Amino acid sequence: MKPKIPTKITEDILPKTRRILAKRRLVLLASAAAIGVAVMLAGPGYRPIAFEGTAAHAIEVQPQAGFADLIEKVKPAVISVRVKIEQDDKTVGSGMEQFGDNDSLQRFFREFGMPGFPGLRQMPHGRQMITGLGSGFFISADGYAVTNFHVVDHAKTVQVKTDDGKTYTAKVVGTDQKTDLALIKVDAEKNFPFVTFADKPPRVGDWVVAVGNPFGLTGTATAGIVSARGRDIGSGPYDDFIQIDAPINKGNSGGPAFNTEGQVIAVNTAIYSPSGGSVGIGFGIPADTVKTVVAKLKEHGYVARGWIGVKVQAVSAEMADSLGMKNAEGAIVDEAQDGGPAAKAGIQTGDVITAVNGDAVKDSRDLAKKIGAMTPGAKVTLSVRRNGEQKTIALTLRQMPNDKQAKADDNSDTSGHDVPHLGLTLAPADQVAGAGGKGLVITGVDPDSAAAEHGLQTGDVILDVAGKSVSNVGQVRHALTQAKDQGRTSVLMRVQSGNGTRFVALPLGHA
Repeated sequence: MKPKIPTKITEDILPKTRRILAKRRLVLLASAAAIGVAVMLAGPGYRPIAFEGTAAHAIEVQPQAGFADLIEKVKPAVISVRVKIEQDDKTVGSGMEQFGDNDSLQRFFREFGMPGFPGLRQMPHGRQMITGLGSGFFISADGYAVTNFHVVDHAKTVQVKTDDGKTYTAKVVGTDQKTDLALIKVDAEKNFPFVTFADKPPRVGDWVVAVGNPFGLTGTATAGIVSARGRDIGSGPYDDFIQIDAPINKGNSGGPAFNTEGQVIAVNTAIYSPSGGSVGIGFGIPADTVKTVVAKLKEHGYVARGWIGVKVQAVSAEMADSLGMKNAEGAIVDEAQDGGPAAKAGIQTGDVITAVNGDAVKDSRDLAKKIGAMTPGAKVTLSVRRNGEQKTIALTLRQMPNDKQAKADDNSDTSGHDVPHLGLTLAPADQVAGAGGKGLVITGVDPDSAAAEHGLQTGDVILDVAGKSVSNVGQVRHALTQAKDQGRTSVLMRVQSGNGTRFVALPLGHA
């Protein structure tokens, strides 16, 4: 609802106003435009603009409350972070290669920009030292500060510059690549001003103020609102970003985003930008995640996460229907890793994990967050739905391994048997070179079919249909018929592709 603008116009000026209206039409329009801008730019302490007097007098605008007091309060705790990075033939290039062999981070920053290392350029071969810039903020008087992992990654030296212009040497206490967070420490015989984290998450529409070091401009403050929460931007299983529209640029990485109470609600870590500059879409790591990770970094120097050894995905509405579930919730198990805690405890492919220690699991990301936040060695109880029945499975968490999962690579293209209801042509895997001998290889996909709409491609291997392993086309057709007889509107398939295995629910209504 737009605020009502109180207006006071005395009756004696109305005739005069009518006589000069035509002459002053352009002036009045310009004033109206200026008034509109003033209303739009009002801050959180907005008060309606009051017009006093007559048309013969100048318009008086009451002073507007803004963010000055807030920024004056928090800015001394915000620091600029300058690092020296040694690059060799493996890391020299466009600036993206400095992330080494971490393909996920490289893809992440190609898509969402790289706020944190402005000015990187092509370097000659051999070892070179380059400078990277970022932001950070003190969280305690004894010099502990938070920044991004990608700001200090590969850093040989770290220096911080405080708001009063002084420069200090800092050391890296610990880093966590999975959440892109780092804890650094400045040792000095003084107490530093610091800020605290918010105790509750912000609401969409709340005011937010970002302070940082964009493009090396120390102490820059920008303002906007919280645009969205729970954003998954494809950087990893722990994505849970807060989206803000306060301008965030290169060099803002690691800096804080504040609420109107001066508490940190997020650590700015990425932007979406086709041009490399701010377009009003910035992402921050939520305060609750930062608090948890920083506490572990301070205690151990690293983050040890719980691990159960499963590959999972969210349950879609179509999957829920095919499994006879009323709601699309939980995480469905693509596969349980051999020798992992889940496999040893009896978790099977197709199981839907619905709760951890009685706490409901919303989706696969929620499961990853819940398990990852627990300590290795902890005993947990999983609620599992299997073949329409609820089961309770107890297991002991292990520490998450750092090894990457092997990826299958199959681009087979061989003729086979057609399954017209699905728009697929299939061939037994044991008849296709390199297919592994299990399941049915997709050798053709109708571009107008439901299979194409759901991302199935030539070379994918169908392992299970409706929870049963398949090795020939007849078994697929039988499973489809059974699903229809049971009143299902979709059928669940487990599919292996170049990225591992996943479940796909294909609608039978297209048949």
